[in-house]
Amino acid sequence: YRLIPIEIGTKYTDDNWGQKLLTINQFIDKYFRLTNNIKGYLAQYEIFSQIPELQNDICIPDYCTVTGDLYTEVNDVIHNYDDNNMNSIEMNIWFGPNGTISPLHHDNDRANLLTQINGFKYVILYPASQTDYLYAYHEDMLCNTSRIDLDNVDFNEFPEFSKAHGFHGILSPGEMLYIPPRCWHYVRSLSASFSVNFWWIFHR
Repeated sequence: YRLIPIEIGTKYTDDNWGQKLLTINQFIDKYFRLTNNIKGYLAQYEIFSQIPELQNDICIPDYCTVTGDLYTEVNDVIHNYDDNNMNSIEMNIWFGPNGTISPLHHDNDRANLLTQINGFKYVILYPASQTDYLYAYHEDMLCNTSRIDLDNVDFNEFPEFSKAHGFHGILSPGEMLYIPPRCWHYVRSLSASFSVNFWWIFHR
């Protein structure tokens, strides 16, 4: 069977986070069918480049070729969609049990369309204008990730966070969420969940 890279741990900022290669059957048996306090997550997996035939099951939304102002350009996108645009879009799947977390981070200059196929996810968004209150890591590898644990905020360590203004909501099956470039987002699954996201470069 094909091996897939499973993230082990609740979120990638945890000290005990790691990765393990498993078959899909092993992954489902261990992290879905059995009670397990340790989370396993098939996160940001480019399955459509691994198995191109699966792309036939995916309809790429027209919004994924927007390159400027979303509201003024979407009409042009719909009428000028072509294969070159489609090839520049990165598609990933996110498959995991209840309680998997993507900690607060942003995707640099990539626009993101998060589509929920099955299950529910709780999402918190902070616009790029709130960056000064979100305490990004200083290390290059994590400079797009906040040091704040949104599930247990330490306001003594991060006092400026109290000034941050964001939005939150629940993403349900069949819904899509547009996440602008450099918009901070936190995502937690509320049930077993399967999502597909589309990334594309946002040209200003």
